[in-house]
Amino acid sequence: MKTSEIKELTTAEIEERLATEKDQLVRMKLNHSISPLDNPLQIREARKTIARLATELRQRELTK
Repeated sequence: MKTSEIKELTTAEIEERLATEKDQLVRMKLNHSISPLDNPLQIREARKTIARLATELRQRELTK
């Protein structure tokens, strides 16, 4: 998910998406420890997406 797409979301949608991405990351890590993923770079991308969402959420907090 790109930064421009994240900025278009509402705060509630960002919070919901953040929770979903965190759950998916945990599942991916667990699955990867049991049997390697086809593309382990998915874990890195998930972490980056979580960071982008958290950053945008924090920016909105500070601008209020």
